This record gives sequence, structure tokens and C-alpha cells, in this order.
Amino acid sequence: MFFAVKGNSDMIRIAVCDDDWTIREELSRLIKEQAPKADIVEYKSGEEMVNDKENFAISFLDIEMGRVSGLDVARRIREGEDRSCQRSIIIFITGYREYMEAAFDVNAFHYLIKPIDKEKFFEVFNRAWKEVSVSKEQEKKYIIIKSLGAQQKLFLKDICYIESGNKKVIFHTTDKTLEAYGKMEELENELGNTFYRCHRCYLVNMEKISAYNADNIQVINGDTLILARKKYADFIKTYMRYVKNGGIVNV
Repeated sequence: MFFAVKGNSDMIRIAVCDDDWTIREELSRLIKEQAPKADIVEYKSGEEMVNDKENFAISFLDIEMGRVSGLDVARRIREGEDRSCQRSIIIFITGYREYMEAAFDVNAFHYLIKPIDKEKFFEVFNRAWKEVSVSKEQEKKYIIIKSLGAQQKLFLKDICYIESGNKKVIFHTTDKTLEAYGKMEELENELGNTFYRCHRCYLVNMEKISAYNADNIQVINGDTLILARKKYADFIKTYMRYVKNGGIVNV
């Protein structure tokens, strides 16, 4: 049986790290215009943010900041992340375009140029906020399965994909596999639009996709799934819609 667990939205924590207090003040003001209830923490240097060792859903980082740059902070953030969890969204704020390639190396969400254009900021921030909100809502959802003679709660965020085999379904999670009696058709209907039936034997969690081509889909646990050729066009359309609606992207 599938349960969608809902409650009050968790407070979304946002870091603003810039050695220019006027930029910090401007960014915090723009964030509050769009998200009055956001928990904003300001840092005046990269060292201060790194030493604080806090986790944030969204981080705005100036690139050029003394001994510890925004790129250094971003690398520290990525080094401390578990790939099974939602990755922090990093948005660089800088006056220099030449750092753009380096920003992609740390999987930056976006790169905003100073002086900050208000409309562009709102566009980027709203996309980032939507992605975080979708992720937090997805974290609350789970299914109850009977495996090894016991009822078990399985959070959807932990499922990489589901495989059918010999009247059973096998749940491949980020750290284990579980077998249960069930039908793929029922799961496909129950699990919602973050899961895609890429082949008659596989139901993949789109937030766990790390790469894909016309023949297969790779997921973050290293497994490769068959993508039925006749489904490729539909998969691309479905995946792009998922991304547009704020879905988590690991590709």
C-alpha cells in the first residue's frame, strides 16, 4: 500500500557568502521578497562559512573572496555530500565571467553576474526554490512492503529502481535490495510521476538517474537499466517535463 505523507513544509536554509556587505544585504533582501520565511545565514568570508560546517539547501557564493574562494567553499560542500541525498544548490555571484567553466566542475546550479539583475535573480531563485521544495515533499513519501515476513517502510527517495522477476518485485535502494510480492503495473500507478517504466522489467526513480542514452539508463548506485527503444522519445519528453517541474537532476 502506498502512503503519501504530508506535513508542514520544513524551513529552507539559505547561505549568503560574500565579502562585500552591500551584496550580502542586497541578496538577503531579494531572497526575502520571494521567500519571507526562508532561514538566511550570512557569511562575510569563505573561511567563516567553511568553519561553521552548516548544511544549506541553497548557497549563494561570491567567487573571489580572500584566501578561501567561493569555488573552495563549493568543493568543500560537494566533498561532504552523500550521493544518496539531495545535493545542495550552489549559485555563484561574481563580476567575472571567466570562472564559468570552473563553476560547472562543482555542478553549480547557476552563475549570476554582478551587478545583480533583479529579474534574472528572481528567475534563478524561483527555479532553485521549486527544486528544493519538490525534493523536501518527495522525502516524506513512502510505501509499506512485506519483505522477509515483516512489514517495512521504504521511503521513495531511497529507491533507485524496481525490477520485476518471478512473480516478485525487487526494490533496489541506495544501500540494499528487498524482495516482495507485487505487480509492476500496480506500483507504476501508485508511485507517481517521479518513477518511469523504462522497460517492462524496470521502473526507475528519475531523481536517481545519473546518465542515459537511446539504449539504457544509468542510476547513481552504478547499475544500468534497459531503456526500450520504442520508449526513448516518450522517456525524453517525460524526463524533460520532470526537470522543468523542479525534479532533482543528477545527470
